[in-house]
Formats: sequence, C-alpha cells, structure tokens
Amino acid sequence: MLLLAAADIAAVAPAFAQDAKPAEGEAVDIDFAANQLDYDSDGDIVTASGDVRMTREGNRVRADRIVWKRKTGEVRAEGSVIVQGTEGDLAYGDSVELKDTLRDGVVENLLIVLRDGGRLAATKAVRKDGISSLDRAVYSPCRVVNDEGCPKEPIWKITALRVTHNPVKNRISYKDARLEFLGVPVLALPALSHPADDRGGTGFLIPDVQYTKNNGLEVALPFYVLFGPNRDLTVTPHIFSDVAPLLQADYRHLTRGGAYQFSSYGTYGRRVSANDPTGAGFQDFRGYFEGSGRFQLNQRWSLSGSARVASDRTFLRRYDISRDDRLRSTVNLERTTRSSYLSIEGWAFQTLRTGESQGQFPVALPAIDWRKRLADPFSGGQIELQLNSLALIRTSGQDTQRAFAGARWDLRRITPWGQEVKLTAYGRADAYHTDDVLATATADYRGQPGWTGRAIGALAAEVRWPLVGEFLGGQQRLTPRLQLVGTPKTSNLKVPNEDARAVDLEDSNLFALNRFAGYDRWEDSSRVTYGVDWAWDAPGLRIDANIGQSYRLTNNQTTFPDGTGLFGRTSDIVGRTNVRYKNFISFTHRYRLDKDSLAIRRNEIDATVGSNRTYATVGYLRLNRNIGPQLEDLRDREEVRLGGRLQFARYWSLFGSTIIDLTGRREDPASLADGYEPVRHRIGITYEDDCLTFGFTWRRDYDAQGDARRGNTFQLRLSFRNLGR
Repeated sequence: MLLLAAADIAAVAPAFAQDAKPAEGEAVDIDFAANQLDYDSDGDIVTASGDVRMTREGNRVRADRIVWKRKTGEVRAEGSVIVQGTEGDLAYGDSVELKDTLRDGVVENLLIVLRDGGRLAATKAVRKDGISSLDRAVYSPCRVVNDEGCPKEPIWKITALRVTHNPVKNRISYKDARLEFLGVPVLALPALSHPADDRGGTGFLIPDVQYTKNNGLEVALPFYVLFGPNRDLTVTPHIFSDVAPLLQADYRHLTRGGAYQFSSYGTYGRRVSANDPTGAGFQDFRGYFEGSGRFQLNQRWSLSGSARVASDRTFLRRYDISRDDRLRSTVNLERTTRSSYLSIEGWAFQTLRTGESQGQFPVALPAIDWRKRLADPFSGGQIELQLNSLALIRTSGQDTQRAFAGARWDLRRITPWGQEVKLTAYGRADAYHTDDVLATATADYRGQPGWTGRAIGALAAEVRWPLVGEFLGGQQRLTPRLQLVGTPKTSNLKVPNEDARAVDLEDSNLFALNRFAGYDRWEDSSRVTYGVDWAWDAPGLRIDANIGQSYRLTNNQTTFPDGTGLFGRTSDIVGRTNVRYKNFISFTHRYRLDKDSLAIRRNEIDATVGSNRTYATVGYLRLNRNIGPQLEDLRDREEVRLGGRLQFARYWSLFGSTIIDLTGRREDPASLADGYEPVRHRIGITYEDDCLTFGFTWRRDYDAQGDARRGNTFQLRLSFRNLGR
C-alpha cells in the first residue's frame, strides 16, 4: 500500500487502488480507485480519471474524473458524478465541488435518490455539514420511469424555491412550495416539512374525512409526535358538523422490559338513555379509554394487563370506535418455568347491551391457577398437579368463591403394530361457597347457598391407529380413534355454574375428557367415543376431515340440556372438513347431525377463493339446536357473511362486505328479527400505487341503539406517500 507524498507520480496504472493519507493532523484515510492517477508535486494536486472512486468515513464519490487539491482540501468531481452519504442516499450531478471530507460542497444539476426511492432534483445545491440546500427544486416519491424504462411524469410532486434535506433528522423542508397533481397545481404550501422516507417523524398525518348519520360531516386531523425510537404520541381532534368536537390521544412506549400503549377519547356532549333514545337527554362528559401492556420482570416472572372502560353504553357506536357490546379489563401476573406455571389474574367486565344489569357482571379477583408437571418414575408417564381458586363478586348478583386441587396422569405408548395408546387418570376435589343465589335467574346456574363440596374422578384410554398409503396419486392417512372414559356420577347442580354455560358438542371437544368448557360442570357417566381422521395430500392440494360420535354406557341423567348434542345415551354426529388448494382455495366446513333424524343442528362454512388481489370470502353459520329460551347462553342463530375484492386494473380495485342476520322466531323465540335483518353493508373503490392511495367507502349500519342511529357513512381517504407523517 503506497502513501501519497510530495513527489511526482507520473506512472499510469490501470485499476489503480491505494490509501491516500490526508493532510497533517488528519487521522482518517481517503481511499482511491481509478484507471489512471497523476500527481502534481508543485501544486500538491492529485488527478484521477477513468471510473474514479473515492471514499472517506463512509462517504463515497464516483465520477469520470476527480481533482483533489490537497493544500486547500477541495475535491472537484466531473462527469456522471455519484455521491453517496453514510445514510445511503445517492446524489447525482454533472459536476460537484466537495471538501475532502466528501460531505460538504456545491453540486450543479443535482438529483438526490433517497434510500426509499424518493427523488429530489434541483438546478443547484449546497451541502454543508451533511445538510443539502437546493434551489428551485422538485420532490416526488413516485416512479419517473415505466415498466419499459421510458421516462414518465410522476403522479404528484412538490416544487419549491428552496428545499432543505437533513438526512440526520430524516426531514425534508420546503419554502414557498406547491403541490402538483397530474401536472396541475392544486395547493399552495408556504411552509412544509415531512420525513424523507417511511420511517415517520413529528408532524401532521393524513386527515380523515367522512360523513355519518350520527354526527354529520367529520374531519379528523392527527398530529404525530415522535419522542424517540421507542415512544410516540398521536393527538387527533375530531371536528363534527352536528355535534361537539372530540379529542383522541394514542400513546405507545417500548421499554427495556416490555411495552404498553393506550388510547383515550373525550368530548362534552348530549347523552341519552340507551333504553329511551327519544328522551330529552342531558349534557355530560362522554369518553372511552383502552390500554394494554406486557412486561417481562425477569426470566420467570411477567406482568400483563388490559383495560377498556366507556362512559356510557352507546358512546363507542355513536362515534364509530367499536361495535363491541361488552368490555373486558384484565391483569395477570405469571411465573413460568420448565415444569411449573403460576397465574394470578383479575377480571372485570362492563356491559354495553341494552337491558342488561351491570350489577350482574362479576369482578373476578383473584383468579389463581398453579400447575406442576412431574415425570412418573415408575411407568415413564407424566403427572400434572393443579391448584385453582376463583372469587367472583357482583354488586347486585350472586357471589361465588371456588377452590379445587387436582391431579392428572398421562401415559403414551406406541405398540409394535403401530397403534398409539394413551392412558389417563384424573382426580379432583372441589369446594364452593355462594351467596344470593336467587339473584341468578336461571335455576341451573345457581347451585346451593353456603358451602358445598364434591369429588371428581375419571379413567380414560384412547387408541389411534394411523394407516398410511397412496391414494389417487397422493398420500393418504386414515386414523381410526376409539376412547373409553369411566367416571362416577357427580353432583353437578349442587354447585354454581359460572364458567361452563355455553356448551356445544363439536369436533374440537369430541374426545375431550370433559366436554364442558369450564370447571364448574363435569361430564359424569361412562362412555365410549369413536371416530376417524382422514388426510390426503397431493401436489398443491390437501384435504383434512374427521367425523365421530359418542355413546354412554350408563343411563344416568346428565346435566347437558337437550339440544347440545350430548343429551341422552347417544350423542349427535360431529365432523369437520378442510380443503386447501395452493393459495387459491381455502374451505372449512363444520357440522353436527342429529343422532335420530340426521337433521343439521350446526352448519358452519368459511371459504375463501382467489388471490391476494382478487378474492371472495363466504361465511355461514346456523345453529338449530332447538333449545328453549330459558338458557340465554345457548340460543339458536343464523347469519351469513360475504366479502370480496376485485382488482379490475393494475392500481384500481373494488371491495365490499355484508353481514345479514337470518335468525327468525323459528331459531330463537326471543329474537326480534324477521329472518332477514341486514347488520352492516360496506362497498368501496380504491386506487393504490407506489406513491398515492385514494379510496372512497360507503357503509350502512342497520343496528340502532340509544343515540347511535342506523344510517349511512361515507368515507374519503387520500394519502400521498411520505406526506402527512
């Protein structure tokens, strides 16, 4: 490696490359690469020509010819000049005058290509301390060439007398600018600043404009504040033509041990009763808060939580924030090791449904669950110990406290013939205490007042026999399954039912040890369950299916209501079918057939056909269980969901969706629907390319509650890439 010194360099060396030591006191080298290198010892001038490349501290210059005056520190690059900074942005020019730091200088006919593909062009630019000041400049993130490589006019651009590009702050600032769309000036911008790429920065975001039946014309103008790489805040004032303004704030923070976020809404407006929407109402504060977070305290302990609280039952729907009818708040402290798990939780609920009493909704504090896994030293199986407690408190309803201790043993073996055998033993002791049982309307959910105990036990054996072979050009796997469960009669109705109300036989719980969803009900009596799983794989195509049924060996009356599929000795028949063809077709069908008449008691379909650009989705659900209205958790229903997207041009697409409630009096005697009740329709059109997004959406809501009336919503969205961020 040769050092440049005060001596003549007359030789011409193709593909010459060397380190050039800067002037006295400089500690950083300058790297050269060129086809030819000349040195004027009298003037201390280095002239490089022929694909010249010059690098210093991550700053790079490439040109046909570079002249470096070592005494003054001036570098002049000529011919197809490319300057690349440490941030990755590229600057193109006819001629460039730089300092030997390669950061500062003057450029004629400048073109800057930003890291994300955006472009800045100017007749002249001065760069000092890495900041570029451009005269008579134009900026656009849009493509300037088509697919054939021919030049094209960008869809939109910003022209200005002066533009400043600060790569350190990642900002582009304008003076006396104007926005041009399709070559036509549409907006004057005396002062403007936005991020140089899609990383974001402090400033206004894209406004949201829409019209709703409830609030009239709405304009939302978010302001984004970036406190650092791990914290930001968005403050959004919502201005309405028919109601008082609303203020929204969203905050996010990523810490060393976790992350949390919250959103809050607030306004002072007219509130009416959800039960009497035509009433006079009164002026009051209305708002909503939601937040969530999770923190890893150390290797084993973690803390997570979420909170959702609304001022009244119609605020979320009135301001189109959410259509949830119940809000849940939780906190959970967890400890996890390789063989144990501890959870200490708290739950609270808020109802937004008309006619429901808030006092009937419990606060669960605490809900404690501890589990420990142990290896069976005798048979090689696995033992799991469990301790669980729960306290439910209601302000005007039944209070319940529960605690139990349980143990489970599992052993899995593969026989020489290929069968998979699983043996299970389970035992549990429960203790309950209840107050105010008459406050619970459904008698089956109450239990006995005071202290009540019960013991639960079960033995189970399950056998699977996978049979694998070729079929129709693919590979199939046929797996018959047989399960035997023995358990004594259990006094279920003596204890309250808080967590096992919505029971329904389906393919996911057919072979479960307890087919109730929670702990408060236990499926007693012995039974045999049988079924078959089938899978078939071919190039690009996969089919999975299963079907099964169970039969009780004893004639004991069970606690399952008639219509759940588990009433009587023989259960209904349940199954599921999944079909997937590449990424084009996805189809899932779940069903339950009546054991006597083979009538369809559950029919659920979810299907998607198409690509990412053009697709259609269909969802259908019908529950025809014939359960009376006395069990509000098991009512029948029927609905259909349709959605789709059609891309009819390269950048244009249509989209839409609808939800229709098909429930009638035949399915649910307590329903007010007439068998065809639209819930929500939505249709829109959008244009999206590399630098512009435009969309118009119409939505109609048919569900009215309180001052959240049914009606139309029209939304307009126009987004310019990198603007409004």
